[in-house]
Amino acid sequence: MATPTRNGTTGADNGKGHKFANAGAAAGGFVGALGGSFVPPVNVTVNNNKNGAARSGGGGRSHAESLLPAPEFTSPAQVRNYCNTLRAAAVTLSIEVAMGAEILKGVLAAVPDPDGRAFGSRVRAAKVARKMQRSADALRDAAKNAAACYAVFQQEYEEEINRVRHRARKPQQPVMNWAQQ
Repeated sequence: MATPTRNGTTGADNGKGHKFANAGAAAGGFVGALGGSFVPPVNVTVNNNKNGAARSGGGGRSHAESLLPAPEFTSPAQVRNYCNTLRAAAVTLSIEVAMGAEILKGVLAAVPDPDGRAFGSRVRAAKVARKMQRSADALRDAAKNAAACYAVFQQEYEEEINRVRHRARKPQQPVMNWAQQ
């Protein structure tokens, strides 16, 4: 029989099924302690079911690769879709990593300093969490660059895009020339 751990789960699943169950409460409690006010719990749910049928049908892509569409750039729509999906994934991950950095900093600050220095535990915690915060910043920058990538694509290939758009337009209605009688 598995014994319950501190968070109430059994050792069999190591709490993996409840990965983010207490993240909102931890962040809310952390922020609430700083501000001295009530902070409601925040739940974030991300469902990305686009192209679900195409992904499950074949190819056997791994879970990590399923965050982004296949890198097939045969049309401007595919370039836009890839850049938008990358931007959305990077924004979501940057938020999660930034929250993780704050939680890590709070947890590590509670560990006493071995030398007994005043604020030593906070300094050590800040050094460790700073690296994770830099990861969150890098993910935020990746989101910005993904959006910029599509903008530059539109600028550099404006002529080709407009050439195809012109052909794709509906033919104009004949204009009545009243001067010709």
